[in-house]
Amino acid sequence: MARLRRLYAPNVPQLAQVTFAEPLAAVSDPTPSDKLQLLSDWLLDGVVQHQVALHGWVVLNDRIALLATTREAGDLSRLIQAVGRRFATRLRHGRVFADRYRSALIQPGRWVLPAMIWLDRLPVQLHYVDQPAMWPWSSAAAHIGAARADTRIGPEHDHPDFWREGNTPFDRQARFSERLGSGLPETQTQQLEKALFGQWALGDEEFLARIQPQVSRRTAPAPRGRPRKTAKGDSKTEA
Repeated sequence: MARLRRLYAPNVPQLAQVTFAEPLAAVSDPTPSDKLQLLSDWLLDGVVQHQVALHGWVVLNDRIALLATTREAGDLSRLIQAVGRRFATRLRHGRVFADRYRSALIQPGRWVLPAMIWLDRLPVQLHYVDQPAMWPWSSAAAHIGAARADTRIGPEHDHPDFWREGNTPFDRQARFSERLGSGLPETQTQQLEKALFGQWALGDEEFLARIQPQVSRRTAPAPRGRPRKTAKGDSKTEA
């Protein structure tokens, strides 16, 4: 089966995830802090180098996941490749990623905040920690004001949807902390993961129609089954 082409549209956030060929450690093993910190640093260095706006991120024992808006179609690929090259020379020789990364276009105004919550809660969902901000290798603590954001990803990386959470940093952090504590409804989690693993766009019909002329391929799966045949001799069209 042919691989899908990358799905990209200008100024539209992308939720992306790449998994490691071999985990750094099992969840039940001691946390490989040094390796996680190296990977986090390489990710943030790459964000600066490739001028990627990073809205949310997490590095786990088996994956890197992030939400970002890029200036050019290939910027996200170059960022992940840069991390992979340093991974292969410093931590593990040979193949470092299980496969190429998966990504989904995310509708601003509707799905950006849920995508940020999904990212920041991954360490809880996968049983690394009990609270999102307890995992140092993610954006969760900065989003709720429990830690300073890394200087490489200052406020200019925040998505406008996050800024609309409040008029001051305290207001925004408090509101997002409430959202993060509540988590997502299961249906939203399923929709995000379906779009990510299927490598489609996630949004309403108006959003999908708006970005379709700008993207490199279709934004949603084709309908199942064969196209319905037109009845023989039926050439009538509606006015």
